[in-house]
Amino acid sequence: MGLIDKTKIGHACHHHLIATEGKQHDVSFTGFSISPAEAAENLAYLAAKLRFYTDAWDVAEDLRHGVDAIVVIDARSEQHYLAGHIPGAVSLPHRRMDEAGTAALDRDKVYITYCDGIGCNASTKGAYQLARLGFKVKELIGGLDFWLRDGYPVVSGASRGSLAGQPSDVDCGCA
Repeated sequence: MGLIDKTKIGHACHHHLIATEGKQHDVSFTGFSISPAEAAENLAYLAAKLRFYTDAWDVAEDLRHGVDAIVVIDARSEQHYLAGHIPGAVSLPHRRMDEAGTAALDRDKVYITYCDGIGCNASTKGAYQLARLGFKVKELIGGLDFWLRDGYPVVSGASRGSLAGQPSDVDCGCA
């Protein structure tokens, strides 16, 4: 048996084996419950994550600049869309994302799905359905909740609205 010294720094505990049977040791290890990934693993994971998700800033910038390679899809019910949606978004509830409901969609576009926010999974269900049907998709992180928290406008009613050409008063905060 040895004597172990434990130091807590942040969320990690550092254990140092300082003596066993009269011998001094200079051995230490970090006591994470799961070892962190190597840099190459992190890079692959984070690159993949960026391929699956986007944030409000990136979507707003694309909409403001009229990027036509994307289509923003409100995956909530039509009633929720009418109450308030991202300018330029199309209403396509996830329950209607089947062969017939997506027949008119352009398969060369990237579809960005969103719903109310992290407590709602309509965007995930919609992205899943679209991907299953062969479409390129991303999910909007935090949905309409994060969109509003970041200070972006919404449009109510049946009109899609638009952000094209509008100046932005929103500062990303991550630049």
